[in-house]
Amino acid sequence: MNTAGHSEATARRGLELTPFRGLRYDPERVGSLASVTSPPYDVVVRPDGVHHLQSADPYNIVRLILPQAGTPSAGTEQAADTLRRWLDEGILAADSEPGLYVYEQRDGDGMLQRGVIGALRVSEPEEGVVLPHEDVMPPVVADRAALMRATRANLEPLLLTYRGNGTAAEVVERTAAGPPLLATTTEDGFHHRLWSVTDAADQSLIQSELARHQALIADGHHRWATYLRLRAEHPSPSPWDHGLVLLVDTVRYPLRVRAIHRLLHGLPVADALSAVDGLFRVRRLDTPLTQAQEALGEAAGAGNAFLLAGDGAFHLLDRPDPALLGRTIPADRPAAWRSLDATVLHATLLEHVWHIPEDSPAHIAYIHDTAATVEKAERDGGTAVLMHPVHEEVVRDLARQGVTMPRKSTSFGPKPASGLVLRALET
Repeated sequence: MNTAGHSEATARRGLELTPFRGLRYDPERVGSLASVTSPPYDVVVRPDGVHHLQSADPYNIVRLILPQAGTPSAGTEQAADTLRRWLDEGILAADSEPGLYVYEQRDGDGMLQRGVIGALRVSEPEEGVVLPHEDVMPPVVADRAALMRATRANLEPLLLTYRGNGTAAEVVERTAAGPPLLATTTEDGFHHRLWSVTDAADQSLIQSELARHQALIADGHHRWATYLRLRAEHPSPSPWDHGLVLLVDTVRYPLRVRAIHRLLHGLPVADALSAVDGLFRVRRLDTPLTQAQEALGEAAGAGNAFLLAGDGAFHLLDRPDPALLGRTIPADRPAAWRSLDATVLHATLLEHVWHIPEDSPAHIAYIHDTAATVEKAERDGGTAVLMHPVHEEVVRDLARQGVTMPRKSTSFGPKPASGLVLRALET
């Protein structure tokens, strides 16, 4: 690959993005490109989400990223068999030459996001090239690793951000002025377009600028941890030295940062409120969701705040007891980390007040959609904990300090749709 510009990266090698022959659906063999796409594997939030996607088209990508079988091992083998069959039948086919892919997302509210998809050199956090900002759950990493081993493919790109506004962005803009390889509109109203950059000079311009930058993982911490694990399992050089990513220049295209909410199974709202009595200020809000969220935002501006739901009302928790925080928040982290809502939730409320293990799917679920979290809590008799989003600057600053936030602290978006381009790892 091109290495121009590495002399400008003195303290680190910088981002190294490699072209690849993308696997893409043959539009003549599927119902529509929209019908074979899916949200990322961890954002399928509808109760019948997997079934809904499977029903959309027999070749929907969810059959690869979330295979449904009796056991996890059976699921991974099922996904591998499915991928092999689709390749043999020409449902998926590799592009004729390696490329970097310009990817565009647009919605009806004027949001426009563009970035570059490629195979990025996998690097450890200590290298300061790709910065994680959240912890991961080992069982999820093990699950994703088993799936990638079985399929020998990167099935969906991670979302990374960098601060550039240079030649790479210029190539992206120029490429997006031409006819795309594909264009489709998914059921959420997002318009997607994809182009391939195969010109060597344009690839070099992108690679040279990226070599001077570091990136923040916006979405896909578990998949990045999976890339690291699989790279360690295979002697270098190998295809496992790289992983599929989407790099977005947030100088040109700022991402939306939203919260990820918690659903606490088996903890009724009444019990949750009883446990925090005297430890937080609690106010009942008999208002619609939008107004309750506005109240949460106002309270979060002054300190830690959460909304509890699940009993038909909203309960605003704020003004935690300083002595409680002093007893429960680790003191060996930066002040910005200690004051995070996610830190207070996990270290104080989950661990010490409600005694709920954060890594047990039987006790807690992480959900991106606010209304869906409330609906699930009301239906199941649990407690929804609604969060206020963290500013991107806080996330990036902590990541540069090497400090990871509690898992599932943020939701950057829009996230790339799964199913538009895949990467096969050749043997």
